[in-house]
Amino acid sequence: MSILDLTISEIHQALVNKTTTPVELVKEALARAKANNDNAFEILIEEQAIKEAEALGEPEVDNPFWGIPFVLKDNFSTKGIETTASSNILNGYIPLFDATVYAKLKKKKAILIGKTTLDELAMGGTGTTGHKGTTFNPWDPKHERLVGGSSCGSAACVSAGIVPFAMGSDTGDSVRKPASYAGLVGFKPSWGRISRYGLFPFAPSLDHVAYFTRDVKDAALLLDVLAGRDLHDATSSLEPVERYEEDLSAPLKGKKIAVIDDIVQTISDQKIQLAFKRSCEELAKQGAIIEHIRFGEDLLQSIYATYIVISCSEATSNDANLDGIKFGPFYPGKTYQEVMFNARTKGFSELIKRRFVIGSFSLMSENQDILFRRAQKNRRKIVNRLNEILAKVDAIYVPAAPSVAPKIVSSSYKLSDEYLIADNHLALGNFGGLPSITLPLMLEDGLPVGVNLTGAAFEEKKLLSLAAGLERITGLANLSVLNKKEGNL
Repeated sequence: MSILDLTISEIHQALVNKTTTPVELVKEALARAKANNDNAFEILIEEQAIKEAEALGEPEVDNPFWGIPFVLKDNFSTKGIETTASSNILNGYIPLFDATVYAKLKKKKAILIGKTTLDELAMGGTGTTGHKGTTFNPWDPKHERLVGGSSCGSAACVSAGIVPFAMGSDTGDSVRKPASYAGLVGFKPSWGRISRYGLFPFAPSLDHVAYFTRDVKDAALLLDVLAGRDLHDATSSLEPVERYEEDLSAPLKGKKIAVIDDIVQTISDQKIQLAFKRSCEELAKQGAIIEHIRFGEDLLQSIYATYIVISCSEATSNDANLDGIKFGPFYPGKTYQEVMFNARTKGFSELIKRRFVIGSFSLMSENQDILFRRAQKNRRKIVNRLNEILAKVDAIYVPAAPSVAPKIVSSSYKLSDEYLIADNHLALGNFGGLPSITLPLMLEDGLPVGVNLTGAAFEEKKLLSLAAGLERITGLANLSVLNKKEGNL
């Protein structure tokens, strides 16, 4: 096993011990990126990355990100580096400023090696709609299965062993669902916990900065760096930043965990059902109190429609500036309207156009009451139910997805209960702005399956402690294609 295959904290110790160097790590990460055929990158930043690694001096003992290579989803602004959000409308766009997330990681001397693919403009959950085509799941060398989206490239990079962590964004489940399919830890902290300055907006009331790591400890360490108020982002929180890795070894005894039965029961895969049941039994053996509850099927079945109406409406408004004049390639026309029509017709995929049509239709004055405002009212009902549950327990625990990564040809949007509920319930965490984490549960026929924990707003420290306890039960910390494990369940 290479040092690059270890966790952030383990790689840091190797750097401190001078077993390896930043230059060696960066060059190996770049070599793996070039050899990878999962279509995970928009751009590699080879010259800059090597130059930054060579400029580092003595290891910084108290800085776990010193010299660690990483990647950014290509919807984070990077000064001087093309940033397209995997859309033709932004081909050639080079930002003039860095996203706060990237600035903080640079300050910690982590080294960016590339920008990763995504579903176009972060809309979509399959990893198939970016302008460079489908991003594949590293667990399937035949390239028949999805890695999920929209943070598909970042998930593939960590899963394939190219880097130990990757930044993404999560609007409905865009980090946590791919984490399940790719055998990773995918963490979305509370809305406002991490600044979104420089993150291209999709649906701002739902958008969260999120990321992939190889274990829960690394997720906590990364939150230590990224959390906090940012004057560039008025929506960033004033809540105090904690030391999130302090309680990771705390016992599970006495912790109350709610299992939502009307989510679990919609999953038809009996292997997942059995492994999830066993994990609940093991949590109980560790002293956790498992409470089985019902959320309300009507509310759960409304998640997808509520999400589509709100997210498409916000996206329509946010992306109105992508018109071929302010942003995007210029397509000649006799009038301003013709220039804009040409740019948006040629610049967006069919999926994006459909979402803009839904959003525009929902925002029409004659439709707002029955579509947009109705969706907002239903969102409030859902969040009230979430908060009611979380007032009595420490976390909600459910399978993260109803299956292993689906085959690309079989991916569909059939409106079954399994799809409407088990495939979309992670959006609950976005509706409420709640911290939510996915981690591996088991391998089924050689493919990973994940589970999800969601906690109350700004209780990331408690949630990460619970996740670490669950990780000890599953035995699947640092799972990747290059470091396959059987697990305990």
